[in-house]
Amino acid sequence: MQRGTHDPSGRTADAPARPASAPTTPPAPAPVPASARSSGSASPASASASVSARARLVLDSLEHLVSGFGTGILALVALLWLAVTALACLVGVGLLLLPSALHAVRAVADRERARLSRWGPEVIGPPPLPSGLRAAITDRAVRREVAWVAVHGVLGTFLGVVGLTLPLNAAHDLSFPLWWSLVPESAATAAAGWWTVRDWPGALLVLPMGAGWLAVILLGMPALARLQAWPGRRLLRPGAGTDLVLRVAELTATRAAALDAHATELRRIERSLHDGTQNRLVAVTVLIGAARRALARDPADAVAALDRAQDAAEQALAELRAVVRGILPPVLADRSLPDALTALAADCPVPCEIDADVPGRCAASVEATAYFVVAEALTNVARHSGARRAVVTVRRRDDRLCLTVRDDGRGGAREAGGSGGSGGSGGSGGSGLTGIRRRTEAHDGTMELASPTGGPTTLEVTLPCGS
Repeated sequence: MQRGTHDPSGRTADAPARPASAPTTPPAPAPVPASARSSGSASPASASASVSARARLVLDSLEHLVSGFGTGILALVALLWLAVTALACLVGVGLLLLPSALHAVRAVADRERARLSRWGPEVIGPPPLPSGLRAAITDRAVRREVAWVAVHGVLGTFLGVVGLTLPLNAAHDLSFPLWWSLVPESAATAAAGWWTVRDWPGALLVLPMGAGWLAVILLGMPALARLQAWPGRRLLRPGAGTDLVLRVAELTATRAAALDAHATELRRIERSLHDGTQNRLVAVTVLIGAARRALARDPADAVAALDRAQDAAEQALAELRAVVRGILPPVLADRSLPDALTALAADCPVPCEIDADVPGRCAASVEATAYFVVAEALTNVARHSGARRAVVTVRRRDDRLCLTVRDDGRGGAREAGGSGGSGGSGGSGGSGLTGIRRRTEAHDGTMELASPTGGPTTLEVTLPCGS
């Protein structure tokens, strides 16, 4: 773990575990010295890590179930709409309602795909709905979405209710001895409502039931989350051929964006050399020529010209070093990504904390992209956000490098072209945000932005470590 010393923030942005795909066994603790192992201190640390990992998994599973409950309600609404449309077909007006019903089903299914992609492997959506009504009805993806609406509307909603009820029951029974005597006798019942408590022994007997609810939560909540996600992962994924076509189209688009970003970077380097270093070197040659001509008639003027030439050469060298650092920072190559980001934060006008925990090294191209993503994001923070503080969090999870840049500015960040941008509040900086997206997508990574008006702004970028 490495932290910068620039105005630390109080919160880290650890990304949640994904109950739909993450293993339930917590990661093994880091190795400890032999002396520590012999003293028995490794066992408490391992137990603490195990409990912490299980607690995070349960909380993430609960969040998954609650969000699935929301899409389950939407699925029930879409299912009701389909049922009304089917009944309307009996009187001849249902065909007019069918396109809107199918679009509603697609909207709910897309929301579920986005939800599942946040908690596990990405679920790629199918092509747009066919324009013709007959083609839409016979489309395989549409039929699978209708089947998912029926299954998730019932199963997803039910499991969401179960996920909400279990913690409430556990809290009710575990706290029962604290308040049972303060309520009317008719309300002094266990969560399951099996009996009414009239004395302290009965109140204490409720505690084991609370412990039982807690055990069910710890052991069963992740399984409930996986069960709730299963219909969506089964029915909402495109067919093998469609998946391949969409993937090829996505890779073609990201390749074009990568080439465009590469060309833009070359133009930036060319402008930096032309407008800065080249002008300095021209001045050096002019001053050296002037010194040569003045050497015979006025050695003092020649020395002064040589001094100015030396100053110009030093400025050219400094600008050339700046250009080289812009291509690949030496600290990134010589040390590590956390060290490079710490140096970057030190130069940021806005107080910035670096919270980096990156064991090992990623591919050089990935680290360079991560560096420039953070650099561009902090530049946007300084220029457009009006923020008082920024926090950069870097984590490596499995084979993914996760970056989060958060500031407390005014919000409203947008990409050029109208899509949601990132990295710095304020309504400006769109071209820089587009550059961040292009760099990220060139590595087959993802970029997400949360920048409501009034702030705060949070940029999340995920990159594959080995690309």
